[in-house]
Amino acid sequence: MATSRRVSRVAELIKREVSQMLLNGIKDDRVGTGMVSVTDVDVSGDLQHAKIYVSIYGTEEAKAETMAGLKSATGYVRSELGARVRLRRTPEVVFIEDRSIERGNKVLSLLNQIQRERQLENQDEHEDNSTYEDDEFAQ
Repeated sequence: MATSRRVSRVAELIKREVSQMLLNGIKDDRVGTGMVSVTDVDVSGDLQHAKIYVSIYGTEEAKAETMAGLKSATGYVRSELGARVRLRRTPEVVFIEDRSIERGNKVLSLLNQIQRERQLENQDEHEDNSTYEDDEFAQ
């Protein structure tokens, strides 16, 4: 078992190398249909398995196509990692689509919508109160 410090260092190294491969190493056209970035890498304690979380920007069709391209490029990515990273055994690689950024954007837009609605309610209440005050002074 590797120490947690070593596991996190290997995960960061894999993240950096796979990001470089996405920029100029993977030749599959499907990977280029959506904008892809590596958000996280989860390496098992024995350094035998690596889950690579990728965020894909684009339509649902482009996301599905990009994930298919990444899954087909798994062997290439693993062999390149073996050449670039000095480990006793190269970890098995699995690509997982990370939708946390989309969920975060959705939550933020909902919070902004609630804030706008509250501001409108407060403005309406303020306008209603000012009309009552004007009526009292008129008498």
